[in-house]
Amino acid sequence: MIKLYNFPKSGHAHRIELMLSLLDLPTELVFVDLAKGAHKQPEFLALNPLGQVPVIDDNGTVIADSNAILVYLASTYDKAGHWLPQDPVTAARVQRWLSTAAGPLAFGPAAARLVTVFGASFNTDEVIGRAHALLKVMDRELAESPFLVGDQPTIADVANYSYIAHAPEGNVSLEPYPNVRAWLARIEALPGFVAMPRTAVGLQANA
Repeated sequence: MIKLYNFPKSGHAHRIELMLSLLDLPTELVFVDLAKGAHKQPEFLALNPLGQVPVIDDNGTVIADSNAILVYLASTYDKAGHWLPQDPVTAARVQRWLSTAAGPLAFGPAAARLVTVFGASFNTDEVIGRAHALLKVMDRELAESPFLVGDQPTIADVANYSYIAHAPEGNVSLEPYPNVRAWLARIEALPGFVAMPRTAVGLQANA
């Protein structure tokens, strides 16, 4: 049984909940109350000194950082190598999108959502602008293939899904991006898909 230390409104944590479900791995969800500062308490900092969710404990193997966890889970439990292909070119393409998830995604759609959901003090116009710049790139690339790295889903898709799907909560419309919306639907149709709870803010306020 893999323990996942998570917070339901965290897209980073949802990546791992989704990956565990897609791999059909037995999971125990351990709620970390970020609102009450549980992630800064000594017992949690012993798991992740940076004080961030998600963290997994796989029978004593403790790993923090969502992208690192995705690599670990795919490498350990997907022996066929579908989620993290090993040929150099495809592996590099997957890594490119993991880097995107840690950069443009985090500082665009995720940051815009932090403003509306958590009251973060980012420059709203700036983070929304970054979000649309990323979505334009994704929409162009998804015109060429059903998933971010070719014809099959990989951890690249899992890493980017949550914050793109919830971008409207940060006042980032997905309407101009039909290929992105089709990609989201393909992920949501995968066996084992689990949704992240929606928050009624931003463009989702009246949805």
